[in-house]
Amino acid sequence: MSESADQERGPKNGAAYFGSEVKALRESLGISQEEFAVQLHYNQGQVSKVENGSVLASEPFANAMDRVAGTPGVYGRLRNKLSKQGHPDWFVPYVTLEESASGITDYSCTFLMGLLQTPEYAAAVMHAAFPRESDDQIKERVELRMRRRSIMDRDNPPLLWVVIHEAVLRTAVGGNSVMVGQLEHLKALMESPDVTLQVFPYKAGAAPSNLPVTLLTLDETPHAVYAETPTHGGQVDETPDVVAGAVSMFDRLRMAAASEEDSLDLIRKIMEDHAK
Repeated sequence: MSESADQERGPKNGAAYFGSEVKALRESLGISQEEFAVQLHYNQGQVSKVENGSVLASEPFANAMDRVAGTPGVYGRLRNKLSKQGHPDWFVPYVTLEESASGITDYSCTFLMGLLQTPEYAAAVMHAAFPRESDDQIKERVELRMRRRSIMDRDNPPLLWVVIHEAVLRTAVGGNSVMVGQLEHLKALMESPDVTLQVFPYKAGAAPSNLPVTLLTLDETPHAVYAETPTHGGQVDETPDVVAGAVSMFDRLRMAAASEEDSLDLIRKIMEDHAK
């Protein structure tokens, strides 16, 4: 069970719920959004995004609210609860680590990892995994997945390094038009200093792993490995030998993969193929 099915239905919009709490606190203090941003030590644009529910607040943002409101841990606990709701129990340990990671290294060989997916791509993946669910149910799953991307919007986001097998980019998930949009999104992500993407091309031959795997780094030190099985969901393993083995595997993957420049060229070529 891969990132295609990492969720159970959760609240319709946890980000909107938390945003309403942010607005309620600000109004109870009788201050403007700009004044509230100054007290939180965030810019007004970030406060606006959280307040209108377009993103779920980061953990530091929630902690800043507790500082301003004088409510030790209240908003932090609410935010953490909302961030976990909707995920199956076996996926919660990964989500917890993902939120606090200083680095995330991933090998995507079936679907793109969740942090890279567009809403349209994610919806196609969900429809394939849950064919009997309604459009509204799929929409809830997609919204839950999109909320995880908020970790890349924080002041100090994790360094995200993803190696993507060429087959993933050539598979027409959701159709060619969805793939064109998805590849455009990857191109835009590659402009960020916080994101490194490499393509593992067909010509590189056999990959060091035939399953998707993620290495999570905490405080700049490799800490845990997340791997998946077809039937029992995913599992986080913090065993030192397992972590060391994953570090070695990723070293081999990155050496065999195309350079960033060549990967960008290949992404452009595949996007042209999908656009034909």
